[in-house]
Amino acid sequence: MWKDKIVEEVRKVREEHAAKFGYDIDAIYRDLKKQEKRSKRKVISLPTKQTASTAKAKAS
Repeated sequence: MWKDKIVEEVRKVREEHAAKFGYDIDAIYRDLKKQEKRSKRKVISLPTKQTASTAKAKAS
C-alpha cells in the first residue's frame, strides 16, 4: 500500500502533541488556542451550516 510521507509526518506530529497532554482533549484545545493567539495571524470563524434536522427544530 502506498503511503504519503506528508500525511505520515502530520500524523506523527499530531500523535506527539496529543501524548504531550496525556490525550486530554481539553488541554490539547487550550494549547492550540494559545498557539493561535501567539501566531498573530488573522483568524476567521465561519458560520455553522444549518442541517435539515436543525431547521426543523427551529421551525417548531
